[in-house]
Amino acid sequence: MTYVHPDLARVLISAEAIKSRVAEIAQEIGRDYAGVERLYLVGILKGAFIFLSDLARELSQIEGAPPHIVDFMALSSYGRTTLSGEVRLVMDLRDPIVGQHVLLVEDIVDSGQTLNYLIHSLQGRGPASLRSCALVRKERPGLTTTVDYLGFTIPDVWVVGYGLDYADTHRTLPFIAELRREVYDRSG
Repeated sequence: MTYVHPDLARVLISAEAIKSRVAEIAQEIGRDYAGVERLYLVGILKGAFIFLSDLARELSQIEGAPPHIVDFMALSSYGRTTLSGEVRLVMDLRDPIVGQHVLLVEDIVDSGQTLNYLIHSLQGRGPASLRSCALVRKERPGLTTTVDYLGFTIPDVWVVGYGLDYADTHRTLPFIAELRREVYDRSG
């Protein structure tokens, strides 16, 4: 039986379900990018580091999948506890992406603001192609952000685990869980 921390209301997505879906997404990406000289995987820190790592390893094992390189960007749209409404670039890519096939790898699409900012920003840098991949997307009315490769759709609740955090805690859980409301209500 898996230990569930008292801050957590319930496990939404098991470690096994995540592993299986990551392998399926890697297959889709491998198929869609077959024949491409190289794929530039851009992980959005901090949240996407676990997902990107597992996805890149799965992609490496697919026959015919393109070779890939990994880079990272860091943006900030959340304070330590709440949504600020503003996106800031904290760390940029190391190399230009002109002519590269770029896949943005995100942990979560919540409001869509961060992903929309990234797509708009990177389109102007001249990539050969630009697509997005997200582990989870919240069910929210009016959310129009397109995700090319999506792991799971989840309820509109605060989630942690598998890279997702609350005030830098619970990020390394092997599953995705709903955070109890009283945890984030008491700090805000």
